[in-house]
Amino acid sequence: MPEYYKLDRVRELADGDEEFVEALAAAFLEEVPVDAERLRVAVPAIDYYEAYQAAHKMKPTIDLFELGVYDQLIELQDWGKFEQEDKDVSKQLQTLLTAVDNTVNEIKKDFGL
Repeated sequence: MPEYYKLDRVRELADGDEEFVEALAAAFLEEVPVDAERLRVAVPAIDYYEAYQAAHKMKPTIDLFELGVYDQLIELQDWGKFEQEDKDVSKQLQTLLTAVDNTVNEIKKDFGL
């Protein structure tokens, strides 16, 4: 059983089609690390627009796989969207990046990808 993510909602969406579950897992591996890297660079560079765009794009997938960091992702998105100069989101960023790294490694192992 996965430790860093959940497949309940993925399987519900797939309606019993395990090939579709695997395709969604592969899509996670293709897209989420790229957007996480965009965030990793954008936040310290105080690039609000890029941070907002990356976080916003990640939301559906992070939510679907239930990584447990959705609230932190929303904070990062809002930081970028509203250009919250007085807010430090470095802890939220680190929590998100750790969760993504752990999930990527676990999905690779679980699905042999």
